[in-house]
Amino acid sequence: MNVEDIRKDFPILENRKIAYLDNGATTQKPLPVLEKIDEFYKRYNANVHRGAYSLSVEASGMYENARAKIAKFINARFPEEIIFSKNATESLNLIAYSYGLEKLKKDDEIVISIMEHHSNLVPWQKVAKVTGSKLNYMYINDDFEISDEEIENKITDKTKIVGITHISNTLGTINNIEKIIKLAHKKGAIVVVDAAQSIPHMKIDVQKLNADFLVFSGHKMLAPLGIGVLYGKREILNKMNPFIMGGDMIEYVYEQETTFAPLPNKFEAGTQNIEGVIGLDAAIDYIEKIGYDKIQEIEKNLISYARNELSKLDFLEIYLTPNKENHSSVISFNIKGVHPHDVASILDGEGVCVRSRKPLCTTSYEIPWNRLNL
Repeated sequence: MNVEDIRKDFPILENRKIAYLDNGATTQKPLPVLEKIDEFYKRYNANVHRGAYSLSVEASGMYENARAKIAKFINARFPEEIIFSKNATESLNLIAYSYGLEKLKKDDEIVISIMEHHSNLVPWQKVAKVTGSKLNYMYINDDFEISDEEIENKITDKTKIVGITHISNTLGTINNIEKIIKLAHKKGAIVVVDAAQSIPHMKIDVQKLNADFLVFSGHKMLAPLGIGVLYGKREILNKMNPFIMGGDMIEYVYEQETTFAPLPNKFEAGTQNIEGVIGLDAAIDYIEKIGYDKIQEIEKNLISYARNELSKLDFLEIYLTPNKENHSSVISFNIKGVHPHDVASILDGEGVCVRSRKPLCTTSYEIPWNRLNL
């Protein structure tokens, strides 16, 4: 498939004259995903795991087949290691509350990077305050990278949990999660990987990484809004208590006691976003049809062109690691003397959609910025 053929698969790009460069926030949806959702509602709509009638059985089959496909997509050992959530944020909160609050004690340490999305920062702030543990940060250097020295200094024998974004949603820096995971495990810590920005761009193998937890959102990888995934090693998930109670996560209910269903149902309370799961199934098919090799080829050419052209503009401040091999498709920049919201509004007048943000007060690069995500 060439770029023009791919573009034709996205109705919104045919119906509106726009250059959509905000994929880091949410991606547009290709026809095969939209058609799969439409087909589900027209032919298969029923609640899953709730009825013995054929319509419910068929819907349940589609739901569980999607789980198996996602497990294969990231090379999880077991389908039950895939937990459906509404997004990566909810998945990270589940880990923080169901694992962090129960496992951490006073003087234990949590280590995250300063470039984390707030969803992988704020929950750990709360866990640290409740448990008396300490929240430490791995800081970035002048090249917007976490150095090997910083990793080795911050992950210690006191570290129990490490949270790390695979690719920074702000800078596009690709972090050395392989090194981080190996060192954390050597110190006896578990690792939570935020793959929301990486999984649309590169193949992920959770067994090869040996990640304990890995999360991502469907809406950043061509799937519908409101569907997310939490991968966790089965032996860890089995020892965790549920985050939300009620619905299909129940096994038996007595007046004073309740038992919980086995994995994965234990963590999927209430009626799930079934259409989102079906759409995510279709999005994976679409990605695999194009292939990650082709995706990376297109991205590499586009990013190289963008970096070269933007670097010629002396009124721009661009925040990129100079190592091109260590950078994904996010390009953050600032137009000197112009507020990022004004920049975004002006570009919108030309049909260009970009992200704009106020200063990032929690990081060492406290700047207002605009972001392109190609």
